[in-house]
Amino acid sequence: MSFQIVVCGTLVPDPLQTLEPVAGPGQPALKNEIMLPAVLDPWAGHALYEAAALARAHANSKVWLVSLGPKAKLQQVMMTVAQKVPFELVALDGPASGFSDSFATAAALAEAIAAIAGLDKGRLLLFGGWESASRGAGSTLQMVGERLGITEQFLGVDRLTVQPDGSMEILERVEGGEHQVSILEGPPAVLGWATGYLPEPRNNPQVGMANMRQVMPALQRAKAAAISGAGVCFQSVALPAQRRETRIEKNMPAEDIAREIVAWITEK
Repeated sequence: MSFQIVVCGTLVPDPLQTLEPVAGPGQPALKNEIMLPAVLDPWAGHALYEAAALARAHANSKVWLVSLGPKAKLQQVMMTVAQKVPFELVALDGPASGFSDSFATAAALAEAIAAIAGLDKGRLLLFGGWESASRGAGSTLQMVGERLGITEQFLGVDRLTVQPDGSMEILERVEGGEHQVSILEGPPAVLGWATGYLPEPRNNPQVGMANMRQVMPALQRAKAAAISGAGVCFQSVALPAQRRETRIEKNMPAEDIAREIVAWITEK
């Protein structure tokens, strides 16, 4: 059995940087955003590595990475990502800001996926991050799947196991630190990945050179994606307030500690 795996993943500012929101024309932005170093979204990275492992285990499978972002920054990020695993890039030139509307983003991604030559929806697995370090609404991937007519959707996936009969066992996070086990007969399906179980692959220069022969032309022919912010209104943006109140107690019963915490929360 072979799969066609499309991974949706964009770039985000390096999480080690200090991010400060500022008021921009029309919508908020990040201070000095153009100067911030970028990385592949961590959740999308897990999805990409899982996709590559699945494709490697099943002959004649293929992986596409569909990414929306400024071309210059996409090129910078792909120089690193291309050395990890084999994939074919489908690039869209547009904003990757966390303030972009997820509905418009999903529409652009779905259109780009539908235009992939030779894509067989009967073998399609749509991968992406369960969450995002940029668009944390957790809704983009679901809307992409709906636009492509894929109704079998799983979010918070940690493991995908293909059974001998071609069905797939999916380990999906639920509340209370537990997992839900689902059996899917087969593609198409949408899987929003959590952290998975695979480590980040080591850099492989040979894989990087093979990928870059396709990545650079893909970036050159990247279509402009106008992500409209119409209908979205931001009242204000600010860094989360930091507050710390410390009190040292010795030999205080756990019941009293819990009672004080509940009282403190209910006062807020």
